[in-house]
Amino acid sequence: MSLTIQEALQRASFQLRQTSLAQPRREAEALLCAAIGKSLAWVYAHGEEIMPDKAVDIFTRWVQRRGSGEPYAYLCGEREFLGLPFTVTPAVLIPRPETELLVEAVVQQLQNIKSPRILDVGVGSGAIAVSLATLLPQATITAVDIDPAALSVAAQNAKRHQVDARIRFLQGDLYAPVASEEFTAVVSNPPYIPTAEIVRLDATVKDYEPRRALDGGPDGLTFYRRLAGELSTLAAPPSLLAFEIGEGQGSAIINLCHSVGYKNTCQISDLAGIARIILAEQREMETA
Repeated sequence: MSLTIQEALQRASFQLRQTSLAQPRREAEALLCAAIGKSLAWVYAHGEEIMPDKAVDIFTRWVQRRGSGEPYAYLCGEREFLGLPFTVTPAVLIPRPETELLVEAVVQQLQNIKSPRILDVGVGSGAIAVSLATLLPQATITAVDIDPAALSVAAQNAKRHQVDARIRFLQGDLYAPVASEEFTAVVSNPPYIPTAEIVRLDATVKDYEPRRALDGGPDGLTFYRRLAGELSTLAAPPSLLAFEIGEGQGSAIINLCHSVGYKNTCQISDLAGIARIILAEQREMETA
């Protein structure tokens, strides 16, 4: 049966209103734009046009899956981060706006260093590594992840944004693939949600995003302890540690940094006033 763009949008909006989604009309609009590869302005200007059957099939499946809670980014295979489009799959955590603060803080700290060598631990989609390579053209980056599927996604994104020549991708656990190497900075957005709290997360997160990228152990600090405690694996302590953190974890992570010799630390908060980023150096730093 033929279906116009306007009819498809109306049906999808009605279907999504029956779910728990907060903005069903906007969800339907976004899915429709992605399904036909057009802007929202184009959609409303061409509402009477008949949708191709293939686009109708894709759109119908996406609406059903979105109504069941599957994240938009996984359906469409893409998420924007710092103005750049990133390919995402269920193998990787969907990039968040909070992580943009981490990239911006690292850029501020390293922008005047001639040739910084950056280690991104737990690269996931590559949002951090690729953005840093884009914003710091003088930098070289090593990206480590234990999951080969995540590394594949990250490598695709590096090639997509033409920074793959300056990013080295290695599979392994934290510092193991780079033992005895030296870096200017270690950057990481590790899993930081306490295990018992994962069941209370929104279904779109706990049921679809990779648990290994969420579960930070009993108190959420397991990976921070390792990131600090295993620094001796490297040839020398990095000048800068930069971590994204969970709400209320700032003091504990600062103490971990202090315990391994990083006495100069600062916290960076998001627009809601929640501390999201920890920077730690062995010398006095410029606060972001």
